[in-house]
Amino acid sequence: MQIPVVRNVLEANEKMAAHVRARLNDRGILALNLISSPGAGKTTLLERTLTDLASRFNMAVIEGDLQTDNDARRVAATGAQAVQINTEGGCHLDSNLVLSALEKINLEGLDILFIENVGNLVCPVEFDCGEDAKVAILSVAEGDDKPEKYPLLFHLAKAMIINKIDLLPYLDFDVQKACGFARRLNPDLSTFEVSCRTGQNLDLWYAWLEKMQADKKSGSALRT
Repeated sequence: MQIPVVRNVLEANEKMAAHVRARLNDRGILALNLISSPGAGKTTLLERTLTDLASRFNMAVIEGDLQTDNDARRVAATGAQAVQINTEGGCHLDSNLVLSALEKINLEGLDILFIENVGNLVCPVEFDCGEDAKVAILSVAEGDDKPEKYPLLFHLAKAMIINKIDLLPYLDFDVQKACGFARRLNPDLSTFEVSCRTGQNLDLWYAWLEKMQADKKSGSALRT
């Protein structure tokens, strides 16, 4: 007896991601999928970004967490639109969840949509959420071997942010080692060494965002 094999969850997700991408493309909205371990500083990075760039861009955030709306409240306090998705144990967001969240966001005049994925360096990488780019975030407290241990994320990401560099004097984190391995996986990877606490080098991250958003508006942003 032949057993039919349904290829599946990823295939269905990719079809839904195409709908998300088309909807955002129609309006020239840049979508970025932020992926990191729990505690790397995704939400703090968003708070700084949303606050510092509020006069330049209209931005919104889709927040993914297993429970609570804590992070959504934090980003909403900046004045940006925020929608919380609680996965109730699910380890990642997917394009169907993102499409549902878009129904609660006013897309008129929106420039940038940030998708803050569930804290996890494995599952979120495999599920396209309709984004233009994945952004990998790690903190110096996690160790400099993250790109080596979780290569798929750093291979697929368009940018890598090393956060909490204000703690470097107190930790054995080799920035060059982390960046070197990540670039071997992805020679075109943009890297930023920042401190959201002090604001160090955030201007470089902001400049990258501005270029990505300008490229998207002109129709030349690359797809993941």
